[in-house]
Amino acid sequence: MAATEYFELGTLSKPHGIKGAFHVYLDVDDPEEYEDLDAVFLQLGNEMVPYFITDLQIRSNLNLMCLEGIDTLDAAKELVGVKLFLPVSMLPKLKDNQFYYHEIVGYQVIDKNHGALGTVKEVYSTGAQDVLVMTYQTKEVLIPLMDEIIPTVDKKNQVIHSILPEGLLEVYLDDAN
Repeated sequence: MAATEYFELGTLSKPHGIKGAFHVYLDVDDPEEYEDLDAVFLQLGNEMVPYFITDLQIRSNLNLMCLEGIDTLDAAKELVGVKLFLPVSMLPKLKDNQFYYHEIVGYQVIDKNHGALGTVKEVYSTGAQDVLVMTYQTKEVLIPLMDEIIPTVDKKNQVIHSILPEGLLEVYLDDAN
C-alpha cells in the first residue's frame, strides 16, 4: 500500500512497565472507536510495518497497547515516538458536511468575495488551530479551518467555499511581510 492509503492514528508515547507495553497517544476524536483493533502499522523509516495488537486498553486519561513480538522494556524503548497508522478504509464514515483533512487536498478554494483562489496543498495544525495551505499568486497562504471562514465543503465537486476575513490575502501578498 502507498503512504496515501494510510492515516495517522497516533504515536507510541513511552514504555509502560517492563514487559514491552506502551503508553499510546491516539490523535483521533473518539479513541473508543478503535478499541477493537487487531493490528496497526508502524512507520519504520520509509516502510509501513504491520504489528498485531495483543492488548489494547483505552481509558479516558490513559491508553495502553501491547504489540506482538515486543516483550521487553528495551524493545519498547526502541519504538518510542514511532507513529501508528491504519488503512484509510478503516476511517469511520462521516456525515455529508464533515470531512477528513486528507480528503480535501487538491480541492479548489473559491472565496465569496475574491473568486477562485487556488487548490489545497495540505492541511496541518499550527497548535492554536488547523489551517489549510494553498498557493495564491505564487504566495503560500494559510486559511484557518473555522466554520465562519469555511462555511461549506462540496465533496461532489471538490470545492471549498470560503469567506475570508478582510485583509487576509493582502497580508500574504504584501512584499514587506
